Amino acid sequence: MNGSGMANTNLSAAKKAKKDEFYTQLGDINAELRHYAHHFEGKVVFCNCDDPYESNFFKYFAANFNALKLKRLIATCYAGSPIAGQQLELDFGDCATLTASPSEIWSYRTSSPADPLFGRDERPAHPKIPHKIVINEVTDANGDGRIDLADVEWLIRNGRNVLTKLKGDGDFRSKECVELLKESDIVVTNPPFSLFREYVAQLVQYNKKFLIIGNLNAMHYKEIFSLFRDNRMWLGASIHSGDRKFTVPDTYSLDAAGCGIDDNGQRFIRVKGVRWFTNLDYKKRHDEFIYIRKYQPADYPRYENLDAIDVSESKAIPEDWDGLMGVPDTFLDIYNPDQFEIVGLGAGDLAKEIGVTKNFRGRTDVALKINGKDKCPYSRIIIRRKK
Repeated sequence: MNGSGMANTNLSAAKKAKKDEFYTQLGDINAELRHYAHHFEGKVVFCNCDDPYESNFFKYFAANFNALKLKRLIATCYAGSPIAGQQLELDFGDCATLTASPSEIWSYRTSSPADPLFGRDERPAHPKIPHKIVINEVTDANGDGRIDLADVEWLIRNGRNVLTKLKGDGDFRSKECVELLKESDIVVTNPPFSLFREYVAQLVQYNKKFLIIGNLNAMHYKEIFSLFRDNRMWLGASIHSGDRKFTVPDTYSLDAAGCGIDDNGQRFIRVKGVRWFTNLDYKKRHDEFIYIRKYQPADYPRYENLDAIDVSESKAIPEDWDGLMGVPDTFLDIYNPDQFEIVGLGAGDLAKEIGVTKNFRGRTDVALKINGKDKCPYSRIIIRRKK
């Protein structure tokens, strides 16, 4: 992947074909979830874009069910998900990052085609049967220190944990899944990138806590940026740069650079600009930004169509400027709400709202002169210091 070009190529192709079935790596889930353990005690977690047979989100929460002291874990998958239900082995041996006993680290393993829900020779196939699993407890039924397929079957049939077919298609917007959303406390998943705005709008509508994967470009959507501005959404703790590997269905084209097939025969792509989006607070978010620069007029040109200065790098925010500043999108990675206020965007309708007037191109993008030449810096967030 060469810079942002590969990321944009992969994402654009995915959105155009609605092929945005990107499956998050377990290591990325581990790295992020460790910052939020205190939020989960006694809570119902809903993974509403996750096949229980495939999802690493489901693996994580099932493995850490007791360590996190969850009340319930619900996972659903929808009929159009291409790879879900194709394999039964779920190895949880490497995903317990919290303190946990051996019985809390469990896996499904089988050499038989038997399936506890659909029966032998009736595993989900294309078109996939949408279903849900509800976990109310995690125990080691046979006392061998892990849970194998026999334990899972017993746990499902003992009346405490339930695996059932859904009546509808399992889409997160379906009435059935909305009812499950209403009874949940925290939603954790990787929603379809092409439906990110609609997905977040639903979470906001039902006032849910959430931790989800998305692309940083989503913050330019008016509905999404407004949540950042109003301190109702922020970026997560662990991903701030570079690209991330996602597994994809066998039907996914591997035309772009950075795509490939791993040693296990699983197709993957690498995408830049990936971030966690959440409204769960965490300690690192309040780390103090350390200033290393002071204001010098030559270093911070003023915009011609907004009373503000341009800051080309977030680390270069001057400690002695109290007015408005335009900073790159990556400012959100170091944003401390105790130190800074997000005022608006430097382009589009949200720029008009904060007084940006038309520039030399006739557009409402912040503009400045560099060595006598008109220029529009790439993508600016307008902020001010609180202290």
